Amino acid sequence: MGRKQHRFHGDAERFEVVAAFIYERYGRSVRYIADVAGGRGMLCRILQKKYNYECEVIDPRGWTLRGVDSRQIKLEPSDASYYDLIVGLHPDEATRAVAEAALVRPAVLIPCCNFWSEEKLGRDELVAAIEDFYRQHRVRFERVTFEFKGPKNIGIVSEPPL
Repeated sequence: MGRKQHRFHGDAERFEVVAAFIYERYGRSVRYIADVAGGRGMLCRILQKKYNYECEVIDPRGWTLRGVDSRQIKLEPSDASYYDLIVGLHPDEATRAVAEAALVRPAVLIPCCNFWSEEKLGRDELVAAIEDFYRQHRVRFERVTFEFKGPKNIGIVSEPPL
């Protein structure tokens, strides 16, 4: 009997790529990670099993895989202080909450759809709008291109203001 294959929209390798990035970037300087709008929790599962982080999915939909810690709530930016790192890998409606959480904690945000503004924004304009928000709030950030397939592989890695 083989391992069960999980189906995901988009490149399934994105979970491995982002998990490896987190480990290479933060190592043991972070312990508790929030995977915001993390869906089934594949990113959390990899972060837990492969890299020994404590991770939980924050997603009101409650779709997580067995064995993945989760809270069926929307992230409130004020809750970010509980975690060492906030991650939003294609967080849809939670994009703004992840960006606002970066005012309090380090964050990795890889937006996909424009839930940022009423204006029609493409990927590059969306990333630029989030970067403008970070500049206005003195959040230190860096734009990162992640090595997974698809057009939605541009992310912003940030640190809260000093």
